[in-house]
Amino acid sequence: MADPAVQKFILKALMSLPSPVLRAMSGGGTVYRGGRTLDPRFQFLAAAAAKMPSMTTLSPDEARAASAKGLAAMSGPAEPGVRNESLSIDGQDGPIRLRAYRPADQDGGAPLIVFAHFGGGVIGDLETCHAFCGILARIARTAVLSVDYRLAPDHRFPSGLDDVLAAFRWGRDNAARFGALAGTAAIGGDSMGGNFAAVVAQEMQRAGEAQPALQLLIYPAVDVASETPSMTTYADAYPLSGPVMDWFMGHYIGADADPADPRLSPDRTADLSGLAPAVVVTAGFDPLVDQGEAYAKRLIAAGVPTTYRCYDSLAHGFTAFTGVVPAADAACREIARLVRAALDSSKL
Repeated sequence: MADPAVQKFILKALMSLPSPVLRAMSGGGTVYRGGRTLDPRFQFLAAAAAKMPSMTTLSPDEARAASAKGLAAMSGPAEPGVRNESLSIDGQDGPIRLRAYRPADQDGGAPLIVFAHFGGGVIGDLETCHAFCGILARIARTAVLSVDYRLAPDHRFPSGLDDVLAAFRWGRDNAARFGALAGTAAIGGDSMGGNFAAVVAQEMQRAGEAQPALQLLIYPAVDVASETPSMTTYADAYPLSGPVMDWFMGHYIGADADPADPRLSPDRTADLSGLAPAVVVTAGFDPLVDQGEAYAKRLIAAGVPTTYRCYDSLAHGFTAFTGVVPAADAACREIARLVRAALDSSKL
């Protein structure tokens, strides 16, 4: 088995080839769908992945191992000037592992951002979003607290959500420990983590607690009961396809859960007014692009200050591809700048 560092070096060298060469190595031609053109590096990765067993053929444990190995080769380097600390807090059903990120030039007047990684509620860990959390901390100049929540099928809905809720409340109440503004916190996440982030904001409202300082929703799954046009247009997209989405939800949602429950599908909540300011981000080549955009529009219609961006050429999960897809790295840095701007415009 090749050394992971060697694999990463080879992959990065391949991905530095000119776009026409990468397209030719991917079978030739440009991938154009739904009015969007896929980034040639994602096209190359998709072609390579098509030769491998689908995640849907793997057990959850096998999928976690394969995903961790693959993403380790894609991730960018540690962000300079950002230190991190591992810690653990008590959850309602056991310890919850966390990782805190603090930039050298942290703004003590900015809130802590609690962040939940992607993975359909089934795969992923603190390494999944390690590079992105460093980028977010350095550019937004605030502390970030990454959550290693429980995963299905051993821990189905709402276990992971409960862990993120517990971590958010703990982070809010202990923000000063990380040099952040005391007594408040922002919430963020990508994909299933974005689902959790949207639900946390709604749960705070339902519980009569103060809203997060901000909600950062990156290609969020906000309606697991819906069928939108993008789910057909991008049904065979990489890395998230329609069958992979079904595989995730089959493991995550228990037999007794209702997919239309707002804690599973926050877009099913009738009234979104009064929720935290939002930065909502989608990827163009993603079955979830329609519902992320629709949720952003609903937030705006409800009077919630909202910034929306769609990165048309990128695919779902791009926050984990910063080491090999320059456009993904650039998008992640712009997202961090959008977060900083949103925090500045809603000074607490």
